[in-house]
Amino acid sequence: MSGFFQTHKATLDKALNASRTREYFSPYPEVASGKIYGESARDDGQKAFQALLGNEYVIDGHPGNGQSIGLETSPYGIELNVKYQNPTPPQLIAAAQAAEKDWAKATIEERVGVCLEILHRLNARSFEMAHAVSHTTGQAFMMAFQAGGPHAQDRGLEALAYAYAEMTRTPAKAIWTKPQGKHDPLVLEKIYRVVPRGLALVIGCATFPTWNSYPGLFASLATGNATIVKPHPAAILPLALTVSIGREVLREAGFNPDALLLAVDEPGAEITKMLVTDPSVRIVDFTGSNAFGTWVRTQAGPDTQVYTEEAGVNSIVVASTDNFRGMCSNIAFSLSLYSGQMCTAPQNIYVPQSGIETDDGHRSFDEVADGISNAVDKLLSNPERAANVCGALASAATAERVRAATKLGDILRTSTPIDTMGDARTATPLILKVTDQNSKAHEHEHFGPISFVIATRDVEDAIHAASSLAAQKGAITAAIYATDDTVVDDASDAFAQAGVNLSVNLTGGIFVNQSAAFSDYHVTGANPAGNACLSDAAFVANRFRIAATRRHKAA
Repeated sequence: MSGFFQTHKATLDKALNASRTREYFSPYPEVASGKIYGESARDDGQKAFQALLGNEYVIDGHPGNGQSIGLETSPYGIELNVKYQNPTPPQLIAAAQAAEKDWAKATIEERVGVCLEILHRLNARSFEMAHAVSHTTGQAFMMAFQAGGPHAQDRGLEALAYAYAEMTRTPAKAIWTKPQGKHDPLVLEKIYRVVPRGLALVIGCATFPTWNSYPGLFASLATGNATIVKPHPAAILPLALTVSIGREVLREAGFNPDALLLAVDEPGAEITKMLVTDPSVRIVDFTGSNAFGTWVRTQAGPDTQVYTEEAGVNSIVVASTDNFRGMCSNIAFSLSLYSGQMCTAPQNIYVPQSGIETDDGHRSFDEVADGISNAVDKLLSNPERAANVCGALASAATAERVRAATKLGDILRTSTPIDTMGDARTATPLILKVTDQNSKAHEHEHFGPISFVIATRDVEDAIHAASSLAAQKGAITAAIYATDDTVVDDASDAFAQAGVNLSVNLTGGIFVNQSAAFSDYHVTGANPAGNACLSDAAFVANRFRIAATRRHKAA
């Protein structure tokens, strides 16, 4: 048993148990406390991040072509100017191929132990990672700490647990004995070996570079596949940190660190398509737009296994509530969190045109819409809280999308910048009201702080409209507010058939756009929002195969 595996086996065992029970579990504390991470951890993390600015990020022993590139910009307006080694796709492929044979021959415990140690070291550097995530994605610092650090690490561990479970489902050795009546039995000794599928490619996104990349990264690496990590050109640094830590552990464990590589490019000179279509690449994990996701799925090689998380239109159905204020507050936070730049953020809010029954009497359609809008205003009335909740816009394209969306419905709430955030690119939620039954604008994803309150004929029409749209266009999350159990049951059936996870009557500290590793499946893989689930057995099992050797053995 490898040293790293033995060191972290207790964590793995707990993760395996949590994946079976679906109870709360996290070995990586989400509280950014000096008592947990060390009294100097916050300052050390900030200093480490600042030391990277304006310099070349050198990954020891990493292949390169002698050039350095990088055009990341901070949505908060500070200068990053970090440059990275720039190996060509052929260089990356060749280096990975040279490393993959020994990594594939390692034992399951050796590979999983290395991955567990990588996660352990990533956790220790969560403050540094938080700054890197915040200043490439626009997430507020605390969200970047949690989503980019411990929560991402949770998702990596979750995939690792599933990978270990699937790889060890088959024993390493078996004695096969077949009776032959009066004759001696036939006896075979059978040896079973995990055979990796081949070179893996992880394509990161601009908004959650670690959270979305870690499942595929650790699932592929643990199952013996050399892995190339290709960050979005706007969010390289978090995954550069990840790869450098991973290579450090690989080297210490006696493996060629080129089993884990970083592929970097710039806008206008992308290399992703070259990597996806290379016949050596046998696994692709992609997070991003439907358009490019479709390209990846159709253009990858015929023997390439592709896992995607793409995009969709997430909806909330408001049928009735026994906590109107709590409902409005919960929806307001969901619309505002990270300025709606989450694949799980709600966009469409369906409300019967006749209004709803609440704990405060009947509320008309307009009163429900106003209640949600006013709750957003109240939430963001404190500038410091607004900054911490909304963060900054990851790209200028999102800011332009918000401006253009004002023509798509009646403006219920105007999007405004957060004035106290200086040079940061910011926008509070734009809320539009749609009463025209013929309007189709809300049936498309509008990524960012853009939402629609849509009048429907009745509750049944609302459930049908939301679930049908999810089945057609994809959705990752859905929510319903209803006091009638029959309505909840109908919604549960409709959204399950559409392949969407449903939240019911959330009014407290849990929001529709949040999911917990080991308990909540992220994407179901059952609608156009993605073909893979993070994480389940299907997410890991096709990254390897079992090859057997058998021979006669004396009875």
